[in-house]
Amino acid sequence: MTHPNIRLLVMVLFTLLTAVCQTSAKSGPGAGDGAAPVKTTAATTRSNVAAKTPKREAGRYFIEFRSRYALTYGHTYVVFGRMNNAGQMIDPEVAGLAPATTSVVPYVLGHYIPVPSETGWTDGDLEDRYRSASWRVTLNQSQYNKVVAYIRKLKASSPVWHAVLYNCNAFVGDIAKSMGYKVPNPLLRPQQYITKLREMNGGVGYTGPPG
Repeated sequence: MTHPNIRLLVMVLFTLLTAVCQTSAKSGPGAGDGAAPVKTTAATTRSNVAAKTPKREAGRYFIEFRSRYALTYGHTYVVFGRMNNAGQMIDPEVAGLAPATTSVVPYVLGHYIPVPSETGWTDGDLEDRYRSASWRVTLNQSQYNKVVAYIRKLKASSPVWHAVLYNCNAFVGDIAKSMGYKVPNPLLRPQQYITKLREMNGGVGYTGPPG
């Protein structure tokens, strides 16, 4: 083969190879329609994943007045948060008043003098087997925000517990009163207190001021 023919063959092969590469580069989304190449970044990946991930269920808001069994009288408290369409709680919070210890000594002393308190979750609060009475009220977001703001304020201002002067019933009663509800005598046993609270207010949904 003469040198001119070799050069011609090389040029033909180079032209074909270039065409193949250009075709490969244009394959995929946006190719051939004038669209700019799509760059894949970490932000794009996160966006794509988020778009494919089911949205977290918005849920409805609620507060539940509860009592549970304990070794002595029992305990009264509230559970609040969101619930799904099946009525199951989503990330619930707990607020209640109790002596700030697991020791029996402050509890006994609290029948005579005020003792330091805690206002959060205690063992057994979210276990149904210990529940003795309950009343759940569904709220809209505005009503819920007002109740939660009051609970936060009440927790911050409740440093002591006393079995008679200010106990768990009185603490929960203050929350109920802030919502416009009638409340029973705080010296009732917790199960009786929650049952009476529900009965005094018709046992139905929110009846306080409009949200």
